[in-house]
Amino acid sequence: MENLQDIKQTVIINASIQKVWDTVSTSESIASWFMPNDFEPVAGHEFHLQSPFGPSPCKVLEVDKPNKIIFSWDTEGWTISFLLKDLGGKTEFILIHSGWKTEDTIISKANEKSSIIRERMNNGWSNIIHNKLRKVTEA
Repeated sequence: MENLQDIKQTVIINASIQKVWDTVSTSESIASWFMPNDFEPVAGHEFHLQSPFGPSPCKVLEVDKPNKIIFSWDTEGWTISFLLKDLGGKTEFILIHSGWKTEDTIISKANEKSSIIRERMNNGWSNIIHNKLRKVTEA
């Protein structure tokens, strides 16, 4: 059985790449559109996201200012990528949530199949990226 596809969400934000970077690269600003955390934009930094299921251990894997942040999320083998592209006054923001296992693999914290959690998270990410992140950066 094949692994589930990555979640990929793309949005064009009506703000400069620097403003979008500032919104996705500090603990305080990430909390304003995603979850409370103790993130720092430093490769190797270990931090926690305060999810509805409790604190999720994370680790910054890569930082390339102002274009890319990649971190591991929780204990399921997930990787989250924030990819930014300067469109001259606007910014393309791509979120990739990768590391999914097969659809029947149980996600322990939620006690649900990966396929169900992926669908739920895809909808969640869509709302977070298209509504919350855009609202915070375009304000």
